[in-house]
Amino acid sequence: MAGVETDSGIVLTPIRDGAPLERDQFKALPEDQREKLQAEMARVGGELQELLRKRQEWGREHHEAAEALDREMAAAAARQVFDGIRRSYPDLPAVLQHLSQVELDVVDSADEFLEGEAESMEAALRRALRREQGDDRAFRRYRVNVLVDRNQLQGAPLVYENNPTYPNLIGRIGQEALFGALITSFTLIRAGALHRAIGGYLILDALKVLQQPFAWEALKRTIRSGEVKIESLGQALGLVPTVSLEPVPIALGDTKIVLCGERILYYLLAALDPDFLELFKVLVDFEESMDRRPEAEQLYARLVATLVGKEGLRPFDRGAVARVVDQAARAAGDAEKLSVHMRGIVDLLREADYWAGEAKHDVATADDIQRAIDAQIGRSGRVRQRLQEAIRREDILVSTSGESVGQVNGLSVFQLGEQVFGHPTRITARVRLGKGELIDIEREVELGGPIHSKGVLILGGFVGSRYAARFPLSLSATLVFEQSYASVEGDSASAAELCALLSALSEVPVLQSFAITGSVNQQGQVQSIGAVNEKIEGFFDICKERGLTGDQGVLIPKSNVKNLMLRREVVEAVQSGRFQVHAIETVDDAIELLTGRPAGAREPQGKFPAGSINALVEARLASFADTARSFLSKPVAS
Repeated sequence: MAGVETDSGIVLTPIRDGAPLERDQFKALPEDQREKLQAEMARVGGELQELLRKRQEWGREHHEAAEALDREMAAAAARQVFDGIRRSYPDLPAVLQHLSQVELDVVDSADEFLEGEAESMEAALRRALRREQGDDRAFRRYRVNVLVDRNQLQGAPLVYENNPTYPNLIGRIGQEALFGALITSFTLIRAGALHRAIGGYLILDALKVLQQPFAWEALKRTIRSGEVKIESLGQALGLVPTVSLEPVPIALGDTKIVLCGERILYYLLAALDPDFLELFKVLVDFEESMDRRPEAEQLYARLVATLVGKEGLRPFDRGAVARVVDQAARAAGDAEKLSVHMRGIVDLLREADYWAGEAKHDVATADDIQRAIDAQIGRSGRVRQRLQEAIRREDILVSTSGESVGQVNGLSVFQLGEQVFGHPTRITARVRLGKGELIDIEREVELGGPIHSKGVLILGGFVGSRYAARFPLSLSATLVFEQSYASVEGDSASAAELCALLSALSEVPVLQSFAITGSVNQQGQVQSIGAVNEKIEGFFDICKERGLTGDQGVLIPKSNVKNLMLRREVVEAVQSGRFQVHAIETVDDAIELLTGRPAGAREPQGKFPAGSINALVEARLASFADTARSFLSKPVAS
C-alpha cells in the first residue's frame, strides 16, 4: 500500500510492482485478496488518522511552547527597558501605572516589533520606544504625546495668549485624512494656553476673550470646575453625535488667571455677569499717572534709558531726557504728574532718534525731541488747521481785539482719536423782560448735553440768589454758542456764559482780546476743567496768526495752574509779555479782567458800589422787575 496526497487529504491505495492499482485492476483481484487488502487499508488508515491527529496536537503544543518562549523573552527584554524608565518616576503613580500597561501591551504585541531574524527583541523594543519606526501606524500607540514641555523652564510658567480662541484656551483634538475620511488619535491632541499655564500665570486680554465665540464661557467653566477638559465645540454643544476621543481632564491646580482690560469692561462684567465677581475676586486698578517727584523723575529717566536700549536707539542726552519727562507730564495733563502710558513715549523716542539721524547727531538732543513732537502735531493737525483757516478767513467769527457787549470768547476742546486740540468759540447772551427764564438755545434744539444744560441751570441759580433776592427775577435771557453745528457737552464754558450774561445785563462791553474757560458753581466760584493746555494753545494759535500784541490772553481757573504744561512757544510768549495767562477764583475776578471795571462787593448796607458791574446788573434786573410789576398793575382792557 502507498499513501497518495490529494486535495482532500492523504488517501491509501494498493500497489503492484511499485505502481498504484487502477480501479479495474483492483476489481479483477480475487475476492479474498480484495477483502484482505481492504481490511489492511482500514487498519493502516486508522493508524494514519491517529498519527495525523497527534501531529496536529504536537504542532499546537510546539506553537504554544514557542509563543511562551517568545513571550518570556519579550517580557525579559521589556522588563529590562521599563525598569530603567520606572526608576526615573518613582513618585508618580499614574506614570508607573501607565508604564505597566504599556509593558503588558508590548509583550502581547512583540511579534509586531521584529523586522527580521537578525534583530533582537530588546533592540526592536528600544527602536520602537525611540520612535524610530517612522510612519508605521502599529507603533503609534506607544508614542508619548507631550502636551507641555517644561524642561528648560525655571520658575512658574508665565503665559500670555494673544489669540484666546476656544481651542487656543482649552486645547484641541486634531484630525488627519486617511482614504478620504478624517481620523484622529491621541497623538493629535494639542495643549491650550490653560495647560501651558498650569501652576503658574495666564494673562489674557479681556476684550479679546469676550470677542471670541464660546471662549468666555469655556474659561469660566474651567475655573469653576478646577480642571481643563479638552473637547471640541461640537461635543461641548452636543452637536456632534459621533464618538471621538475624550481626553482625561487635567487639574488646573494653583493657576492664576489674570484678565487685563479697560475699566469699563470690569464694570460691565461686574454688573451683567453674575459669575464674574465670584470667579475673579482680586481687582487691581492701575493708575494712569504717577506723582512727579525728584525720585520719580530719576526713575523715569532710567526707564527712558531702558527703552532706548531695548529699541536699539542712539543715546539721549540729559536735555532730551528732561524733554521726554516734560512730555510725559503733558500727556498726563498735570505738571505734578507723569503719564505711565509707554506706547506714546516709545513712539516719541523712535521718532526723535530718526530726526537725530537726519541731523547727523550721534546723541539725540532736546531739539530732536521737540522736532518729533512738532511732527506728530503737524501730521494729525488737519482738522485743527482747517478750523484755524476758517477763523482766519472769517468763515467762523472770532474776535481777538476790540470789545463787545454780551459777547465772550469761550474755549472748547476737540478730541479726534488721540489728537486733542482747543478751539475758540464765540458765546453770546441777550436779555430782555421775561418770566425768569434762562434759555439755553443748545438745549432747546437738542444740541446740548446734560452736563452743559446743568451748567446753564446753575447760572440761573447764581443770578437769582445774588441779584434778585428782594424782587422777582423778571428776566428772559438766551445763551448760545455761535456757529456751533454739533453737540455741545460739558460745563467748562459756564464761566464764559455767565460773563456774557453779566455783560449783557450791565451793558458793559467785554474785551475780545481775552478768552475764558472754567465751570461755575452757584456761589460764583470758578472750578477746574480739563484740557486746559490745549484750550490755551488753541486761542494762542489764533492770536499768533493775527499778531501778538501783549493784550491777548486766557483766563483759567486757579485750580488748573498745577495742570499747566504749555508748549515752549506759549511759555516764551508769556515770559516776554506778548501773551497773558490769568488764574481766577471767582466770577468777579473774571468780569473785572474782561471789562476793566470793578465787580464790586456788597456793602454792609446791602448795596453794591455804584458803577460796579454787580451794581449795574442788579439795577437792570430791578428795572425789569419794576416794569413787570407795572404791567401787572394795569387794568386789562375788556
